[in-house]
Amino acid sequence: MELLVVCLLIAVMAAIIVPEMRSSFEDALLRSSGRKLVDVFGLTYSRAVSLNQLHRVRLDKSSGQYLIEKQVGDGQEDSDFEPATEITGFKGQIDRRIFMDIQKSQVDSDEDSGSEAETELQQPVGDGISFYPDGTADACDILLRDRMGFELTLQISPTTGRVHLLEQNRASGQ
Repeated sequence: MELLVVCLLIAVMAAIIVPEMRSSFEDALLRSSGRKLVDVFGLTYSRAVSLNQLHRVRLDKSSGQYLIEKQVGDGQEDSDFEPATEITGFKGQIDRRIFMDIQKSQVDSDEDSGSEAETELQQPVGDGISFYPDGTADACDILLRDRMGFELTLQISPTTGRVHLLEQNRASGQ
C-alpha cells in the first residue's frame, strides 16, 4: 500500500513538473539561438569595420542557416560576394525548432529627412543583412519565435550597427 502511495505521488509530481521543464527548455533554446545570432552579427560588424570592407550575413529563414560573406566586387550583386572562410564560424545553423522572420525596421517619425533617406538606402535586400565599413548596417528586425509562442526580437541599429534584444511575452493570438 505504501509503495502504491509513493508511486501515485511521483506520478502527480511528474505531471506537474514536466510541462514546466518543457517550457524552460524552449525558452533556453530561444535565448541561445538569439545569443548565437547576436554573436554572428557582432563578428560581422567587427570584420567590416576593421578590414574596411562590406560584409553581410545571409539568413535562410526556412532552414535556419546563416553565412557570413565579404564583398569582392564593385556592385551589390550576389556574384560580388564570397563566403568569408577565414572567419571561424563563418557559417552555421540556428535550431530548426526556432522560427525566424526578417523585417525592415520602422523609421522614427521624429528623425529629420536626411537620416530617413539614408536609412532607406540601407534596407536589407532579400535575405542578406549588410554591415558597412563606416560602422553602419542595414536597419532590420529579426523575429525569433519558439513552438510555445515566446518571441525574441533582434533589432539592428542602422546608425551604429549594434544589435538590441527585445523580449516579448507571448505571440499575439496564441
